[in-house]
Amino acid sequence: MDNQIRKTWFITGASKGLGLLFVKQLLEKGENVAATSRRVSDLEAAAGTHPNFLALEVDLTNEQSVATAVNDTITKFGRLDVVVNNAGYGLLGAIEELSDAESRGNFDVNVFGLLNVVRQAMPYLRKQGNGHIFNISSIGGFTGNFPGFGIYCATKFAVAGLSESLAAEVKEFGINVTVVLPGYFRTSFLESGSLAVPNTTIEAYTSTRASQEAHQNEINGNQAGDPEKGVAAIIDVTNAANPPLYLFLGSDAVSMAHSKIAAVDSEIAEWRSISESTDF
Repeated sequence: MDNQIRKTWFITGASKGLGLLFVKQLLEKGENVAATSRRVSDLEAAAGTHPNFLALEVDLTNEQSVATAVNDTITKFGRLDVVVNNAGYGLLGAIEELSDAESRGNFDVNVFGLLNVVRQAMPYLRKQGNGHIFNISSIGGFTGNFPGFGIYCATKFAVAGLSESLAAEVKEFGINVTVVLPGYFRTSFLESGSLAVPNTTIEAYTSTRASQEAHQNEINGNQAGDPEKGVAAIIDVTNAANPPLYLFLGSDAVSMAHSKIAAVDSEIAEWRSISESTDF
């Protein structure tokens, strides 16, 4: 690839799943890739070595660790063009079941870790006057109708909301923001290494136990989404003249989004008179 058009990508959570596929597909395209993992040995074992590849051991909850990784990326490649905030994990438990520490831990990685990356990358992107930030949310960041995923959905709703505001803030600098909302993709997300469960359960929550059983033993391995195609679609979006703010991935995500929109429209219409009665 001509050095004049090669992009530099910064990808979090890259030792498995979508993150690892980003690394592999981008290197095949000749792009520069800086990628993070909690253990650099895992990342190097999964992705191998390549002259255009920088493997970084990063604690996303530690802003100095993130700052060092972003600076190392600039030092090696000279610029930063695309940020993919992919790192995160699932948390499956009823809201009453999950402790304060368990809930905060999910927010620390899924939301505050992402914010650490955005804060450290923005000065470079802003100075350049261009760039693209992809924040990986979930269809669970658009509809929370998943028993047992309340805290996880809350983190992903937060990602969607902050992405909307970020897009408005950085538009004047020529920077695009896209929040990605995948449905069910056939990755390791529903396996024990990526999906945490509460230390204490309350058996009265039958819908949550049923959801846990379905996600771990029925949905896992049978997801409709092809992760290779999902990553390729996101990469293609970087070439769009007017990239989307919301990018739903998977026919299931599209269907659930339409159902949520229709339900909200219906409820607004039903209660409109009361809603509008509160004006002066």
